[in-house]
Amino acid sequence: MYDKYSIKSGETLDHVAKMFNTNVGVLKSINNIYYDEQIRAGMEVIVPKNQDNYFNYYVIEKGDTLYEIARKYNINPELLASMNGLDMDDFIYPNQEILIPKSGYSYYITKEGDTLETVSNTFKINQNKLLENNPVIYLLAGQILVKKNN
Repeated sequence: MYDKYSIKSGETLDHVAKMFNTNVGVLKSINNIYYDEQIRAGMEVIVPKNQDNYFNYYVIEKGDTLYEIARKYNINPELLASMNGLDMDDFIYPNQEILIPKSGYSYYITKEGDTLETVSNTFKINQNKLLENNPVIYLLAGQILVKKNN
């Protein structure tokens, strides 16, 4: 579900996010980047692969909150925040684009110390099935892993 991408001279996180049909918050989260200035030419970053299969996008409107968006799409607000590199009390603003998990999938955001065994046990599937759904697993904290529900 992830690939590596080598940053080219002059590229920003916003540019890379658009190339891979994601948002800057997701890139910062999965790469543990806190400031845009931390990227440089030649640096390798982890980027989502085939993201459109698992997510929809939502553009924040004036007055939206993570809780309201989560309720509208019937998803866990903590999951929504985590998938977008946000904390529940973070400010969201109009025209900001966030990921909305699609129905029919279960999602797990890895934590430090996770193994294939702990993640497959969480999903209640065998490790081969986990790898089938997620061809590239780094087990870095903050990686989004997916299981297709039957």
